[in-house]
Amino acid sequence: MLKFYLFACLTMISGITLSQTQPITLDIYPGEAPFQKTTDVKEVVQENDILVISKVQKPQIQVFLPAKRAATGKAVIICPGGGYGVLAYDWEGLDIAKWLNSKGIAGIVLKYRLPSAETQSSPHIVPMADGQRAIRLVRHHAEDWGIDPGQIGIMGFSAGGHLAATLGTHFDEGNPGDEDAIEHQSSRPDFMILGYPVISFTEHITHIGSRNNLIGAAPDEKWVTYFSNEKQVRADTPPSFIFHSQDDTAVPVQHSLLFYQALLEKQVPAEMHLYPRGAHGFSLSINKAGTQKGWIESCINWMHHLP
Repeated sequence: MLKFYLFACLTMISGITLSQTQPITLDIYPGEAPFQKTTDVKEVVQENDILVISKVQKPQIQVFLPAKRAATGKAVIICPGGGYGVLAYDWEGLDIAKWLNSKGIAGIVLKYRLPSAETQSSPHIVPMADGQRAIRLVRHHAEDWGIDPGQIGIMGFSAGGHLAATLGTHFDEGNPGDEDAIEHQSSRPDFMILGYPVISFTEHITHIGSRNNLIGAAPDEKWVTYFSNEKQVRADTPPSFIFHSQDDTAVPVQHSLLFYQALLEKQVPAEMHLYPRGAHGFSLSINKAGTQKGWIESCINWMHHLP
């Protein structure tokens, strides 16, 4: 009888532990997403060395919460990279969320729609719209999830870094007249973390694949300027942490330098770490040699000292 009782107790404890570690998955819109066309296109998921998602039709967030005892109240919404053509969903998404959890920080992976004229009416606006909505949604649920609504950051890698920088330079304080209570929330992130980010859409420096995928091969100049985020920094752009490697031939380090300079000019607090080697797309630098993996502890230290 005693053995049965102990087994039952262990089963209950195991079940509780499991439920606490499972991510919360939410659609970010209650119905059809804005700018979405009705088509037969389906989401594509491929898994080789990394998990790659393309043709996203239903934008979602996956919320990974740390153990309550360890929780700092901070949360980071993560935008995986992939040149606005795919999402490197585990490499620059799920893995990052789990790492943040180990530091007491909620990690929230954004599965944002990728621009597509076939499935969207205004594809150049869609990733930004999804990101703004995700920030509002997390802020709306902050109390439920043990998150400080004033400590919600945005993080992105490569083209995901471009999206994160866009969200840190294009935001509003909410729409209090909207019928949807989520839209009452501010879309301003409280801090930004940018990993080897695409920043500029200026032709001589840009990552042309990201630019073409978002605004087309022959874009209107106003959209080139609008999405060149070094030109969009404002005094209330959130504090920023940037890391990049000097030998990045895909997205030159000049992107981060331009953004850092713009932050300095607007007196926005910023910390930047540049590494001699690392190339592009090193993420957490698992199984990679080099000093670029130092960004991990530097970033956590920076977050812990945010006001």
